[in-house]
Amino acid sequence: MKNLLVLCLLFLMTGCILTKKSAQPMSFDLEGHRGCRGLMPENTIPAMLHAVDLGVSTLEMDAIITKDSQVILSHDPFFNHQITTKPDGSYVKESEEKQLKLYQMTYEEVSHFDVGMRGNPAFPQQKRIKATKPRLADVIDSVEAYVAAKKLPARFYNIETKSQVATDNINHPAPAKFVELIMQVIKDKKIEARTIIQSFDVRTLQYLHKNYPAIKTVLLVEGAGSLQEHVAKLGFTPTIYSPEYSLVNPSLIKECKQMEMKVIPWTVNEVSKMKELKEMGVDGIITDYPNLLF
Repeated sequence: MKNLLVLCLLFLMTGCILTKKSAQPMSFDLEGHRGCRGLMPENTIPAMLHAVDLGVSTLEMDAIITKDSQVILSHDPFFNHQITTKPDGSYVKESEEKQLKLYQMTYEEVSHFDVGMRGNPAFPQQKRIKATKPRLADVIDSVEAYVAAKKLPARFYNIETKSQVATDNINHPAPAKFVELIMQVIKDKKIEARTIIQSFDVRTLQYLHKNYPAIKTVLLVEGAGSLQEHVAKLGFTPTIYSPEYSLVNPSLIKECKQMEMKVIPWTVNEVSKMKELKEMGVDGIITDYPNLLF
């Protein structure tokens, strides 16, 4: 009986250890930017699944809210004229794109616009396929099923809140509602341990930190300002500091390590720079071309 109790305890302890390990990305976190924007239509299910095939540990994506409070994937708060085909088969013009605000459209309306057939002129290798802006819930379901079917390790989800003070309640809801809508999906799908929320907008991270302290946070940074200034503005130490890659140097990495923050720069698309940053000691990279690192 005593031996049986010992075995049970060992089993439970092993299970706890494995659970904790499974909640951490790989030692070097390769993140597919908008899935793998250089190769597949950005922020779409095909992009996420292809990124899984390429071996990313984390799927990076952008979140926008529709008129009927659905969380969908989109970088722009409107239908970008460079990549969008309207339901009638015509192309969205630059002069009309900003009238096609996603926050003013229902998900049903959004689902009739194609964002993959035209390709992207900035990414000539991108495959041209039919694709729509998906709901976050459908992305998670698709990835989880795909990973399970292929018996692959679980992936992490790095979700950016696309918000700023000037466009509250115009292009997106205010921070509290924005975060709550995302977290509702995350909780429904039971992937809290594999969710990372990132933003340039410190307000969404502050709300998240106060109300969902267990969720990993990423402070996105570009332009002027020191590490200390950025963290002071945020008001707490995030899990990850994510600067534009040209801002990264050994001194910055050392400072982040001292503050127990990981450093994952964006968006790194040149092999030489990927290798340089990895040798410098970053904890991962965000790239449009996750195929180039291997």
